[in-house]
Amino acid sequence: MFVVLGAAFAVGALGYELGDLLDMGPGYLPLALGLLLALLGVACVVKAYVAPDAPDAPAPDAAAPAADAADQPDPRPLAGLEWRPIAAISGAIVFFALTVDGLGVLPATFGAVLLAALARDGVSWRRTLVIAVGLTALCWVVFVLALQLRLPLFGDWLGG
Repeated sequence: MFVVLGAAFAVGALGYELGDLLDMGPGYLPLALGLLLALLGVACVVKAYVAPDAPDAPAPDAAAPAADAADQPDPRPLAGLEWRPIAAISGAIVFFALTVDGLGVLPATFGAVLLAALARDGVSWRRTLVIAVGLTALCWVVFVLALQLRLPLFGDWLGG
């Protein structure tokens, strides 16, 4: 995921003037960060597949009981991957990206936080609602009040 996002940002940055280190253009920083993110992704993949092997186990003797199959690690590389958090967080990001123009910043943020809460089992909905309200308010304070960005709080879909 890091490699794909980093490469996408790097390729997108090539459409802008890059400049040089002393006179950076608008594409310089996105290109540098995209390449850095892609390299981080490559490093994660390499580390996952080039991890040191487990220490050699002593040879089993006849008196010791045989190890259960459940004690052995699964040889499939993606066997232990939890898909629910990946799907929930990715869905929250996609939801925000697709609805921020139509719903506005506040409802899109609120909805994205609710979707991200589906990543874990046993999350209290009361706690999730409090966090969603708090993060939505924080976004409003940071981006609208402090940074004075002209973001639509409520979009066209809600009559904003």
